[in-house]
Amino acid sequence: MTYPPNVLWGLGVIIALLIFATIVVIFLKKQHPDRNYQELGSRIKTWWIITAMFAGVLLANKGIALAFFAFISYLALKEYLSLIPTRRADRRVLFWAYLAIPVQYWWVYDEWYGMFIIFIPVYMFLYLPMRMVLKGETDGFLKAAGTLHWGLMTTVFSLSHASFLLVLPGSGNPAAGGAGLVLYLVCLTELNDVAQYIWGKTFGKHKVVPLVSPNKTWEGLLGGVITTVVLAVLSAPYLTPLDPKNSLLAGLIIGLGGFLGDITVSAVKRDLKIKDSSNLLPGHGGILDRVDSLTFTAPLFLHFLRYLYF
Repeated sequence: MTYPPNVLWGLGVIIALLIFATIVVIFLKKQHPDRNYQELGSRIKTWWIITAMFAGVLLANKGIALAFFAFISYLALKEYLSLIPTRRADRRVLFWAYLAIPVQYWWVYDEWYGMFIIFIPVYMFLYLPMRMVLKGETDGFLKAAGTLHWGLMTTVFSLSHASFLLVLPGSGNPAAGGAGLVLYLVCLTELNDVAQYIWGKTFGKHKVVPLVSPNKTWEGLLGGVITTVVLAVLSAPYLTPLDPKNSLLAGLIIGLGGFLGDITVSAVKRDLKIKDSSNLLPGHGGILDRVDSLTFTAPLFLHFLRYLYF
């Protein structure tokens, strides 16, 4: 199988950054043995695992790659449903919510954009409350229907947009194909999170939404968005069909969208009085903690790109 050279180079850059980060942690442990770098070390180890899996997905065939994305959606929805209060009467309804995952990703595999874009927002929106009504339980109905559909939209519908990049016509992105688009989106989204954290820790003083996420600052947001825009413009010629002006807009969309996705999921966790969605990913928390930004950036980037080039 022939892989786009630019995708291989992109993955090589990520691995080089992880090697550098690993060396820095080892150096810090030797220089400051009295300090605890366990969480930082756990984060980097987890990033190694995530990167290895992500690289395997990008280099796999379409079916395997989409199955992986479907599995991520399953884990995210399962995690979400384990956090929110559910009614006993709706236990069987949850089966239909889970069944929506393979169906949604089948539309991606089939490259049927029309059904992909309306299946969950329209058909599942109508079907799930109908099943609830047939149970005859009205107490807590509105809350149950709303939280279930919101979770399905966030963890399945939104995340499936990232996978749809893989099935866009290769002729629209001769530089790196669908794999390059996914690499561009996911890497910029995750680097945006890291950049906002570093800028916020270094210069942050003014809170953005203190009641939702006390650690988010205007300095971190601005520094992270600027960093993301610069990286978006520099990497666009190698991974996307975006020209300089549109790559700048893409960087803004990913930078601001990632921030909004992060604080939206933070609002959910704060409402539920929890810090992390789970402990599945050492140093990171749960799946929702890792894909929160992507729930906003994936649909925004796909529609922006599709409108301009496909």
